Amino acid sequence: MQDDKFQKAEEKRTFKSVIAKRFSAKRVALMAVFIALSFCVSLLDFPIFPATPFLKLDFGNTFILLIAFLLGPVEGVIVCVIKELIRIPTGSTGGVGELANMFVTSAYILLPSIVYQYKKGLKFVIPSLCVACLLGTGVALITNRFINFPLYMGEGAGKFFAESFYFIVAFNLIKTVAVSVLTLLLYKRLSNFLKNRKI
Repeated sequence: MQDDKFQKAEEKRTFKSVIAKRFSAKRVALMAVFIALSFCVSLLDFPIFPATPFLKLDFGNTFILLIAFLLGPVEGVIVCVIKELIRIPTGSTGGVGELANMFVTSAYILLPSIVYQYKKGLKFVIPSLCVACLLGTGVALITNRFINFPLYMGEGAGKFFAESFYFIVAFNLIKTVAVSVLTLLLYKRLSNFLKNRKI
């Protein structure tokens, strides 16, 4: 009985230690910086297909993927969620688009950031990013069909989705590939910078 109590107390102390280390002041401050960067860059969006002006490209997810690589997938999702919550007052979707973005971005960043925790190196990162681009695009199709379009178009959602299908696929592939390339270009320098500062 005493051993069980001791074991539980030890597990509790270990859990608290892990949480305290994972969310140290330096790491939380870094997350806050990346939330701000992602938010600011996401405001510089622009359409790439005249037929679907509501599909706007931005590179804010670069900073979400970077933090997921640097600190871990949980931190990446947290940064994603907070960034989208901050965007609600400045957006025009009443939170609907932001909710969809949370799902799409989380689906995109989770696999490569989880893989990176165990297998580092481009031979592992690049294939995981390729799969992540497909996952993000797939989830984007689902969120547009069942969240965005029904809430905005009602009964005409199905028809409009069918008409926009290839544009949605192309847009999300372009966006996720562009973000992946930018992340690969920036990651090494940023990683070395943070290691030198013991973050």
